[in-house]
Amino acid sequence: MTDMGELIQTFRFTVTLTAAKSSVPASVPQLGIGAFAECSGLELEADVQEYLEGGRHDGVVRRVGRVKLTPLVLKRGMFIPAPPTPDNPQAGAGPGGSDTGTADSALWDWLTGMVSGKLPIPRYNGLIQVWSPDGRREVASWTFWRGLPNKVSGPALNAKTGEVAVEELHIVHEGLRFGSSP
Repeated sequence: MTDMGELIQTFRFTVTLTAAKSSVPASVPQLGIGAFAECSGLELEADVQEYLEGGRHDGVVRRVGRVKLTPLVLKRGMFIPAPPTPDNPQAGAGPGGSDTGTADSALWDWLTGMVSGKLPIPRYNGLIQVWSPDGRREVASWTFWRGLPNKVSGPALNAKTGEVAVEELHIVHEGLRFGSSP
């Protein structure tokens, strides 16, 4: 029996969203890096077509059809940018460049820009990396390209709890690849 090594643990990961190459650059070149608490939708599903063959009564011929891509779902805690200090004058400027002391709205702005008809619609590529428990080496990665926002959900507000506000972003994309760049 061969040594299977270690199992990949899923609690230490980063997600990087960067503007896809386009003739018009995105207003926000990078939407986020690592500020996500949960990532799901790393799925590909092949549509298998069955063909009945005349004279063959013991089975069917199966051929691969189109691949179905599941939207990625990213959940993150909402952040209020830290105010700038003399030691760190860049603090407070979130991905959208806001330093107003309010929650970062870059993900919402991406979707609402699309809904309002703002053209061109910026597309973002993504890199999802899973790190070893000590955080020193990448053990798995996925890339997707030309993503568009499909849905953004705000936090559930409840005065009875002290939970962190979490927003959810659904991204439809043109492709998903395990372990390599597009």
